[in-house]
Amino acid sequence: MKILVRLPNWLGDMVMSVPFLEHLQKEFSDAEISVIVKKGLEPLLHYFPPVKEKFVFSKSDYPGIKGAYRFGKQIRLQNKYDIFFILPDSFSSALMGWAIGSKKRIGYSNEGRSIFLSKAYKKNRTVHRVNQYVGLLEQFLGKQLNTSAIQLHNLPTESKKEFALVNVHSEAVSRRLPKEKAISIISHLQMMLSKPIVLIGGPNDVDHTNEIIKGLGNSDSIINKVGVTSLKELPLLMNDAAVMLSTDSGPAHIANAAAVPLVVLFGAGNENSTAPYNQDKRTIIRLGQLPCEPCVKNTCIYGLPKCLELLDENKITNAVMNYLN
Repeated sequence: MKILVRLPNWLGDMVMSVPFLEHLQKEFSDAEISVIVKKGLEPLLHYFPPVKEKFVFSKSDYPGIKGAYRFGKQIRLQNKYDIFFILPDSFSSALMGWAIGSKKRIGYSNEGRSIFLSKAYKKNRTVHRVNQYVGLLEQFLGKQLNTSAIQLHNLPTESKKEFALVNVHSEAVSRRLPKEKAISIISHLQMMLSKPIVLIGGPNDVDHTNEIIKGLGNSDSIINKVGVTSLKELPLLMNDAAVMLSTDSGPAHIANAAAVPLVVLFGAGNENSTAPYNQDKRTIIRLGQLPCEPCVKNTCIYGLPKCLELLDENKITNAVMNYLN
């Protein structure tokens, strides 16, 4: 049997799909399992359960609905798949599965895409996203699966615990720490920590980071890894961290799955459904004073996110220090 899985499009969601793949391999131990991954996220597959084929989907090379269909047709020319599991909710991902020609195309009903699915299930939106992904397989199999934790593969067993990691960035403006707030929080950490502070982020975060470092005054304890750490290198860097402070973002999920003690600052986003999954060594901090909390908007009605601006620096610093002590 050959099984193909369309993985989620966002970094954090992709990390949350690891238990789905692990259960799939266990339930179909004799099957060849392959994946479709969004371009840019494929380096993370090094830390995933091993798969047969890795198809990298580029939205720029295959734009729109026609691009998704064309990409699926190209896969169909290479392989025949018995089952196609679709983890994203998009219309185009279901169309891609139809173009691939799998006998069974399994996904959640959404965006009118059920016409392309051989079996469309209803999503339970009250549970964590990890359980939503696993729930798709549970409904297909007709049995309950036990999901305890997420754990990345192929990481060193030892950790040097030499530094504290800080990520103030996020894809969404509503989840990103404003410059002045980031400066204030990092300054508090500098006063309390004896370890260096390593800043991480992507290439798009370089300018924001430089402004923060400029505003710190004293940056002697700061090591800037923003824009120079690849996605394949990131889990290895995290593995040697003593603790991580992060916004609600993809890197927070990676750190959590790498068993790094983690403090997560939640603004937009609902921690009940998208918080880093492993609760051991994880602290979530939310303001919880605004009537709009929690929202799931990418832009804030206040401009800069007040739910992050009003967080208590002392509470954040104490949460970080608790893991170090």
